[in-house]
Amino acid sequence: MTKIVALLPMKGNSERVKNKNLKDFAGKPLYHRTMETLLGSKYINSVIVNTDSEDIKADIKRNFNDNVIIIDRPYSIKGDYVSMNRIIEYDISIVNADIYIQSHSTNPLLSVESLNKAMEKMFEIVKSNTYDSLFSVTKWQTRLYKEDASAYNHNPKELLRTQDLEPLFEENSNFYIFTKSSFDSAGKKRIGSKPYLFEIDKIEAVDIDEPQDFVIAESLFKLLRQNHIKS
Repeated sequence: MTKIVALLPMKGNSERVKNKNLKDFAGKPLYHRTMETLLGSKYINSVIVNTDSEDIKADIKRNFNDNVIIIDRPYSIKGDYVSMNRIIEYDISIVNADIYIQSHSTNPLLSVESLNKAMEKMFEIVKSNTYDSLFSVTKWQTRLYKEDASAYNHNPKELLRTQDLEPLFEENSNFYIFTKSSFDSAGKKRIGSKPYLFEIDKIEAVDIDEPQDFVIAESLFKLLRQNHIKS
């Protein structure tokens, strides 16, 4: 049986939205929404939470069972400027799995359906060896400009319809799926040397980084999932 482990790292301190992970989001702490999506996947065996927060640890113990495992973040990888890849490296050195999926607590609109489809695509990738990893992206077809006001991805003289522009893809940080082998081969990076871009809906891809993002994400969550929210 393929062992699949989800990684949901969370630090206690957040610079732009204070106490973000535990902040009330439509009736529950924000991180619960992503946790529920991960635990709702039929493919994920357990969720690993690497954290430096005693409050987060206590909340996990109160609300989740043994398939959520806490890893105490060591001093060497604490701080606001530590690369996520270093945290992942630490986690996968402790917890063995065939496939890892790393997500963030700041993507509360990610659906179980999208997660499962991404996992199924990863199974194909592992079997066919066509790619070595997968990460979620948002497709953009719009006119973009550089800081000096020069066109980046279009010719202003032609003024093509935006739907006819070559699409660009934004890494939206909802999830990264990889193996230990691809992580090591890419130089200890969650995005492998030959990744597959898995497109998800722009609404699902909403990420909470600034205070206004929190308001937008919570409003969308209530609008789209109100009938499914369990208090």
